[in-house]
Amino acid sequence: MPRPARHRPDLTLVPRPGRLSPRPGRFRLDATTRLRVAPGAEQAADLLRGYLTPATGLRLEHAEDGTFVLALDPALTGLGEEGYGLTVAAHGVLLRAARPTGLLRGVQTVRQLLPPEALTAPTGRDTGPYGSGPYGSGPYDTGSTGSAPYAVPPHRVELPGVEITDVPAHPWRGMLLDVARHFQPVSYLHRFVDLLALHKLNVLQLHLTDDQGWRMPVEAYPRLTGTGGRRAQSMVGPAGSTRFDGRAHGGAYTRAELAGLVAHAAARGVTVVPEISVPGHVRSALAAYPELGNAPDRRLDVWTEWGVCPTVLGVGDHVLDFFRTVLDEVMDLFPAPYVHLGGDEVPTGEWESSPAAIARAAREGLSGPRELHGWFMARMADHVAGAGRRPVAWAEDGATLPLSCTVMSWRTPEHAWAAARRGHDVIHADHRRTYFDYARASGPEEPAAQPGHTTDLRSVYGVDLLPPPDEPGLSGRVLGVQGQLWTEFVPTPAHIEYLTYPRLCALAERAWTASGDWRDFRDRLDGHGARLTALGVPHDALPARTAPAPA
Repeated sequence: MPRPARHRPDLTLVPRPGRLSPRPGRFRLDATTRLRVAPGAEQAADLLRGYLTPATGLRLEHAEDGTFVLALDPALTGLGEEGYGLTVAAHGVLLRAARPTGLLRGVQTVRQLLPPEALTAPTGRDTGPYGSGPYGSGPYDTGSTGSAPYAVPPHRVELPGVEITDVPAHPWRGMLLDVARHFQPVSYLHRFVDLLALHKLNVLQLHLTDDQGWRMPVEAYPRLTGTGGRRAQSMVGPAGSTRFDGRAHGGAYTRAELAGLVAHAAARGVTVVPEISVPGHVRSALAAYPELGNAPDRRLDVWTEWGVCPTVLGVGDHVLDFFRTVLDEVMDLFPAPYVHLGGDEVPTGEWESSPAAIARAAREGLSGPRELHGWFMARMADHVAGAGRRPVAWAEDGATLPLSCTVMSWRTPEHAWAAARRGHDVIHADHRRTYFDYARASGPEEPAAQPGHTTDLRSVYGVDLLPPPDEPGLSGRVLGVQGQLWTEFVPTPAHIEYLTYPRLCALAERAWTASGDWRDFRDRLDGHGARLTALGVPHDALPARTAPAPA
């Protein structure tokens, strides 16, 4: 079968738009270019300026006769919440959407249509290993330094003629970043969000708590971060290793930092979904507040190992009340409609040997302590739902979650379809397709990664969101798909980006488009690589010069 004709380099968009037709001519943005910003389009105009002004020096001020038009038209109902239409001709640009979020998606397409240099900040700045500035360029990194030239001269800022109509196939297009195993500064999270937005992903799931660290500030319980936010050392190698690095690791966010991240993401149409893991993956909380455990007199450290920790929460009323307070503070800080409660990998051995847990199971009419997993999740889910939010939880073998929970299926797609049959909304997160902590390829040149298998680019692109052929109705339960980067083996931003890209590009395309075309995607990715390079994303090789993990 012959390879399809190569795309024009300036039209190698990722993800692929629903409809794209090249048009003659090019539109030049220069010092005379003005934006005509219709009511409701101000956020998109601010975003466009925030991206382009630092790189080009163009101010793009508003004028009623501006030739670059951003407009909302509620009558364009076919575009839905996030769709947009973009027309570029020699005489002007028209970006339209039915909703403000659609305009934000269109702005990202405009960015991809510009020369790759327009994605970068001005030269002459402090340059880190990920591009300009300490964690790469982005709209939060504005203004020039002294008389440094702009990254792209104004006379070279052109958009190719094109007609695009674009609507996403799925409303949940997410990426999880684990900041519990290895803490990352909030400045890097801003950059991470910018890269998600460029690829039209709309959810950042922030994994804030785990056995190895608690990063979420809780005013009612300051020891969660004061004690739980720091471990004495970290395991070297996979779970079961006997080697440790001997270096303390810690960090926690302030409320102001997280509020700033939420605002930064919202300005780009990205929702930050917090994850607070219960009733397992809680060793850091137990180190801070031993009374939450099944052996209240036992003193534990923040876990220094990888793998599944056997310690879990107790099931007394005081534990439920403690975590209801935690969730109240989480929901106060994160306005997202969803709150992730974890729920995965919960060993029941402590409950099975605890008289208090056995008695609790009997009082609740459960068949035994193992059923306390679902019972505990139901109590937390009810609290989240009672606050007007939607709980999310990981699917587990043999575990039935409350119907109020959106189910994230990570072990096997069959869990997703089983949950959909029970009436749950589902998000695909198959570890064989979407876990980016697995190596990109086999070979000695690859950095340390989660053992088990490799997840190459083709595997990610092969993620399947279609229901079994004889159950097409289940497709209405599929919210979308999400990638995961767990960071046991990933201490630095450069390592994060090496593992994430270009695999996230494949995930973004399958989340956005209804059908896939691997050869066409691979062809476009060749051109898209120039954008990643301009942004300082180490998508081809992990740089030798990397910052040390935060201590």
